[in-house]
Amino acid sequence: MSESPSICPTLLYADAKAAIKQLTEAFGFAEHAVYEDEAGAVVHAELTFGNGMVMLGSKGTGSEFDKLMKDAGPVGVFVHVDDVDAHHGRAVERGADIVMPPTDQDYGARDYMARDIEGNVWSFGTYTPGAQGS
Repeated sequence: MSESPSICPTLLYADAKAAIKQLTEAFGFAEHAVYEDEAGAVVHAELTFGNGMVMLGSKGTGSEFDKLMKDAGPVGVFVHVDDVDAHHGRAVERGADIVMPPTDQDYGARDYMARDIEGNVWSFGTYTPGAQGS
């Protein structure tokens, strides 16, 4: 990937390994990165197609995103922002439904999450999809 995308749909699957297989074999996506936990569940994956990317993982991991998506709309979207706190401040000023305040993550990024008017979960953070992995 020549340039990392600024916006990435984020999806959770009951069988993320099967989803990765279908997306790569049937739909032509390429694996950029796949991270599994000790039990072999996909906790995070990045698949590319052209200059776009989707991030996905397994349902039932207990992560904050997993918990929020349980009763959410059909999709989550990740948006890369350089200044999480300023972006969060703007969202709060305009009445956004913040479901997780700005948080420093173990993997070095800072992000926050909000719901839109239909219940979809939007993550805004400093993580750069496509920069890690192979």
